[in-house]
Parts: sequence; structure tokens; C-alpha cells
Amino acid sequence: MSVAKICHLSGLMKLTDLQQSVSDDSSRFRVIAAGRRWGKSWLSMNELAKFCVQPNQRALYVAPTYRQAKTIMWDELKNQIISRAWHKKINESELKITLINNSTISIRSTDNYDALRGGKYNFIVMDECADMAPEAWYQVLRPTLSDTLGDAMFITSPKGRNWVYDLWNDAHNQSDWSAYQFTTLSGGNVPESEIQAAIRDLDDRAFKQEYLAEFVDYAGVIFYAFDNHHIKSDIDLMTIDSRVPLRIGLDFNNSPICSVVSVRLHDTIHILDEIQIYQSNTDEMVSEIQRRYPNRKIIVYPDATGARTNTNSRGVSDHIILQNAGFKLITGRTNPVVADTIVSVNSAFKRDNITIHPSCKHTIDSIRKYSYKDNTRQPDKTSGHDHFADALRYLIHHEIPVKKANVVSGKHFRTA
Repeated sequence: MSVAKICHLSGLMKLTDLQQSVSDDSSRFRVIAAGRRWGKSWLSMNELAKFCVQPNQRALYVAPTYRQAKTIMWDELKNQIISRAWHKKINESELKITLINNSTISIRSTDNYDALRGGKYNFIVMDECADMAPEAWYQVLRPTLSDTLGDAMFITSPKGRNWVYDLWNDAHNQSDWSAYQFTTLSGGNVPESEIQAAIRDLDDRAFKQEYLAEFVDYAGVIFYAFDNHHIKSDIDLMTIDSRVPLRIGLDFNNSPICSVVSVRLHDTIHILDEIQIYQSNTDEMVSEIQRRYPNRKIIVYPDATGARTNTNSRGVSDHIILQNAGFKLITGRTNPVVADTIVSVNSAFKRDNITIHPSCKHTIDSIRKYSYKDNTRQPDKTSGHDHFADALRYLIHHEIPVKKANVVSGKHFRTA
């Protein structure tokens, strides 16, 4: 990789073109997934100094452990600052550098993240944040940026699909966030021959995570065809003609009972809202649907077992409750084969016949994380990701199944 222009700090350090593109990004929050040896710490060092060009700024670098913070960042940052005579005071015990313009750069760890409470910063780097507890950001560090309206950079090699994966995905759909993904090779620090050696030495999963910076799927992820481009905000319920019926996939459960709310426009199902109620029943779900969508035609695609079961104390089946509310039901006499419904959903995603509004966070999370039990083709019902996924399956399998002839013939479902 060719070396790019000198960074903003009068030549603090040279950045590659890709590093420079991140540095030039004015988004308040930046999430960078990068392979090993891409140059994450070098970019972090540059950004810490860049934010301290203005006087009286407070920058914070955070690593997962004290040892990492000291060995990865402290010595090299200190040497860079000293070599340019920018330092006013260096506190070795506190790992804090005060610059000649009274800005400060502090080095800390999340070993005991509660100790970071009460600070106030203009800029924070969370390095290798995939190894940190999410509470370190959400409960402790995020509030330290509120007074200053400060910025943050999250930079890490992926570690499965944890909270940083969610952060990275969400960044694609928020105006003041940005997301990047860089392979080890693109950093220019590791030769092609070493990459080939890693391919030989590592299993496929490890190589994708460590060198390609991929957020490796949960083992046996079910809805593999889903991608971020299916998340779209260009259609909103408020702009849909009230005569267009709402199509609601519903999963009966006491805690939580879940539904996905959609409209069908041509051949595409647009998931525009979601409802989740804990310690509840079908009566309460009906009331919530009617409260949110008065005077709308409602078509519900429920679990077929609701014809004979109930989640209430009145002894009335869940299907009868829905019908008495004036909802139209489309369901089978029995639930379709689970594998068939999964094929229908993946096929719809492949054909781009589903979009999901970014506000439907629980639905998106379930789609991303719903997986099979280890070494089986049985969906894992213990993870909590099955409820919204099941509601989606019921809806899609009846509306846009792989074999549309089944729907037209009416042989495999009934309309109540």
C-alpha cells in the first residue's frame, strides 16, 4: 500500500490512503473492523494527537487491559510526542501526557471500567473494543462525551458477533456514525506470502476473523441470505395509503409475545414496525395493534397452533381472539415444515423481496443471530432470538413462498 499524505498534525506521522480516509471522516462516531497488523494502533495514535491540536482538549485511549494499554500505545505515543517537543508534562504513573497547549492524552484500560466514571472527554479511542464489556461504553464512557459533545473511534479486530458487531451494523444507518472494514493485506504491513501462510495454517473461520476482519457468523446461522442492504428507511407507515392492509406475522408466547408489522407493495414485503410485550397474552397484543393502527385493515399470519391453544384465562383460542377483533387470519391447518419456511425467507432475501426498517431493531437482531443447535439442523429455541424470527417465517412463507402455486391453490392453508 502506497503511503498517503502527511496527516493534519504538521507531520506527526504518515498514514496510508485507507488510514487517511478514516482520519478525514468527520462522523462523530467511527467504527473500524480491521485485520491483524493493519495499523489500528498507528491510526489511533494519529487521531489522539489530531484531536489535541486545539488547546485544552481531553483525549482518552482505552485498551482492554492495563498491560495492553501500556505496551501497545504508551511508549510509542510518548516517543512520538517527545520527538516533536510537544510535551509539557509526562506523568508515568498515571499514563498521562499534557501538551504545550494544555491538551491532555490519557491512557487507560477497561480492567475496572467503573474507575473511568466521572471523566469528561472530547475524544475517545476504544482499541480492540471487541474484547471489552459493552457496559464500558454504554454505561461509563458514552456519558463522558455528553458535556463536550465529543467524538469516539472504535477500532478492533472482530471477535464473533458481539456488541461491536451490532455497533458496526447500526453505524451504517445513522447519520453521525460511519463504519469501515479492512483486511490485513490492505494495511500494507504484512506481505502476501505471510497471508498465504496464514491460509495454510489457520482454519477458515479463524482466517476470516483475524485477517479478513469478518464478523464470523454464529455457527449455523439460519438466515444467511440477510444483508445490511435489506435495511431501508425509504418507506414509512405514515406515508402508506391507509387503504393498504397491514400484514402482521405473529408468534404466540407469553413472554414475550412478538409481531412484525408489514405492508406488501408489489412483490416486496416491507417490515415497518415490530411489537414486543413481556408477560402478556393475545388480548393485550390485539389491544396494542388496535391502538397503534386504528381504522386499518389487519391481516394476521399466526402460529397455526393458536387454533387450539390460548394465552389467556378465558379459555378462548388465540385465533378466535384475533377473529373477534376483526382481523383476517391466514394460517395453515398445521404449521408448515420449519425447513420450508426458512427456505422461503432466505429465498426472499436473495431476491430482495424483503426490506426492514432500521427502527425494527429486535427483528434485525433476531434475523442476524437466529441459529441452529450445534451439529444439527434444528433451530435453537433457547437463545431468545426465535420469537421475531418465527413471526417473520409465518408471514413470508404465506406471502412470498418459494412455491407460489401452493398459495394460489389454497391446498396448504386456509383463510379464516
